[in-house]
Amino acid sequence: MTNEHRAVIDDLSAYLIAGRVVSALPENHIDQTAARTVVQGIQDGAEAEQLGFANVYLSERWNLKEAGVVLGAVGARTTRVGLGTGLVSPARRHVLHMAAFGATMHAAFGPRFLLGLGRGDHAYLRHEGLQTAGFAGVVDYVKILRRLWDGEVVSYDGPAGTYRDIKLGDIYVGPAPKMLYGTFGMPKASAAVARAFDGVILPPMMSPDATSRSVTRLRQACETIGRDPHSLRIVQCVVTAPDLDIDEARALAHARAVTYLQAPEYGAALAKVNEWDLGPVEKIRSEVDRMQNGAGDELADTAFHRIQLMDVARLVPDEWMDASCAFGTATQCADKLREFKQAGADEISTYGSTPGQNADVLAAWRRTTTAVNR
Repeated sequence: MTNEHRAVIDDLSAYLIAGRVVSALPENHIDQTAARTVVQGIQDGAEAEQLGFANVYLSERWNLKEAGVVLGAVGARTTRVGLGTGLVSPARRHVLHMAAFGATMHAAFGPRFLLGLGRGDHAYLRHEGLQTAGFAGVVDYVKILRRLWDGEVVSYDGPAGTYRDIKLGDIYVGPAPKMLYGTFGMPKASAAVARAFDGVILPPMMSPDATSRSVTRLRQACETIGRDPHSLRIVQCVVTAPDLDIDEARALAHARAVTYLQAPEYGAALAKVNEWDLGPVEKIRSEVDRMQNGAGDELADTAFHRIQLMDVARLVPDEWMDASCAFGTATQCADKLREFKQAGADEISTYGSTPGQNADVLAAWRRTTTAVNR
């Protein structure tokens, strides 16, 4: 690995094993991202540090992607890269459990844990026996976490639950974990973020124009309460498909978009933030329902792997994906990621493809950054 690859890029990060995972690779796996194991995801985290990514993020699932296990394993194999959840719902962990998670990560691996929280779609959490939290509950949950990390004994009765004299006892002596909120940056969420969070994670499939509008809302929400708007770090996730064949690229983008758009709340929010017509969204939902034979309300994301959705993915307009994802050569992908920086994001996170698949994108990013600085 070259010295260029080892240089850290402080505004480029990577998601690990985005989407569903398998316990073992099938014998006939067709490409690197059609099926990915937990072991590979851990290896990807170590490679991300070697390549120079600033942070890695992992979206937790209650199956083979429990965040503490995977990020802990990545932490044990690395020394620098930030270790972020992206995202975990507060409903999935008692606030004391979450506080212990963050404190233990810092104690084990140094202060490089990033706690990404999100309310979650009702349809996702319902299948886990959970309910999504309201904004007031999320804000109070974050405030309780900060108090616990400070060593306080906390009693509380409100939208975040009921707690009596809870405490960590043994605390991490040092900076508390930074907390990010997964959001589209709409007005209510922006107001909550400004009050409680260190930053946000904007989801993939947003166009640069959508990013710009969300950044404006988020910065303005900070200004409204007298907070420095640039104290909020804005991370934008972008699906990248550098030098990949067309089938893998469409699986990463179009088929993934099917799983997003079919989810009732998430799909509606994604269409709204991008100002997309709902016509194609309704066709996608109808086709997925047909594939499921109308059985229940299971989400495409939990019922199918992306390669099983390639036919219905043809219903996703190409122009939507061209606007919101990075395709083509590594240089073209880096140029596309730069558009999101110009839209106001502080940090870009590649999504869908592996850190190794993006090695040349990092090299192109460095070249562009050097040229701009000169």
